[in-house]
Amino acid sequence: MEPDLIWMRPGKSGLGRPAARSRDEITAAAVGVADRDGLAGVSMRNVAGELGTAAGSLYRYVENRDDLLDLMADHVYAEYDIGRPSGDWLSDLVDLALQAREILRRHPWLAELVLTRPVVGPNGIEVVEHFLAVLAGHPAPDGDKLVALAMLNAVVAASVRAEASPAGTLRSARYIAHVAAQGRHPHLAALNAAPSGGDPLPGALRRMLSGLLGRSAPA
Repeated sequence: MEPDLIWMRPGKSGLGRPAARSRDEITAAAVGVADRDGLAGVSMRNVAGELGTAAGSLYRYVENRDDLLDLMADHVYAEYDIGRPSGDWLSDLVDLALQAREILRRHPWLAELVLTRPVVGPNGIEVVEHFLAVLAGHPAPDGDKLVALAMLNAVVAASVRAEASPAGTLRSARYIAHVAAQGRHPHLAALNAAPSGGDPLPGALRRMLSGLLGRSAPA
């Protein structure tokens, strides 16, 4: 049986000496380490060093590194600026996605967690609640709404990861051009992949969300 998420457990162990830290302090220190050194730099020892304490002391607050990663991901979800739904569900969701992109750009390590270990904590719950509030009057089934939320998170995270790897993208583009020049892939050779100008993500998200949720009545 999988253990409960950390937010369902006490904030600290009652064992040992009186607590000198809090989960919030430890989480903020871990985020600082990840922002500087990436996820590979996040270890109990490195986070403890950031706080000027011994690694063993952190185990009063978190059981393992996975707990720490969950806390970190949820911590930065507090950076969303969530207002009241405007009544234009599509614009509101695109705005939410663009906010997500900026958060992911500020914390590049977060994209990996979004794509590989999505976990919802207290701050994430507020984002989900806002997403559902925006769609409260929409006739799409609840399951479709949740699929749209998952797709939105995945697409934005993937786009930010691609931004962070321009060298890999360029190498792939060179290989595609090399293959296309050999003449055995006419559709690939005819492809015009030049950017049309401006930011392509908002339009792509609008098309995706319209396809997923744009029906006038549920199927």
